[in-house]
Amino acid sequence: MKDKITTFVQRLKAIGIEVELFGNYPWIYLDRINGNKVEEKFHSDYGFTLAFLPARMGQETNFTDITEIFKIIRKYMQDKEYINKKYQMITTNLK
Repeated sequence: MKDKITTFVQRLKAIGIEVELFGNYPWIYLDRINGNKVEEKFHSDYGFTLAFLPARMGQETNFTDITEIFKIIRKYMQDKEYINKKYQMITTNLK
């Protein structure tokens, strides 16, 4: 059985959202969304906490707040689309 984090990342990838994570036990941070660096901090002084690893064997990994996680994903997806449109306009005008 796959863990929750791997399943989450694979499902996002299937719909075209690439996420990069990093961790410092017990925190798992959301570092990048489609190449955009996540600047917000959530449940930590160091980054946006996606989930906490279990303290004991047999416990499950728990997401911090799935609603907040998807809010930040939507925000960075919108920013990426805006940046891509601006980039296309700039490169088109240069030709």
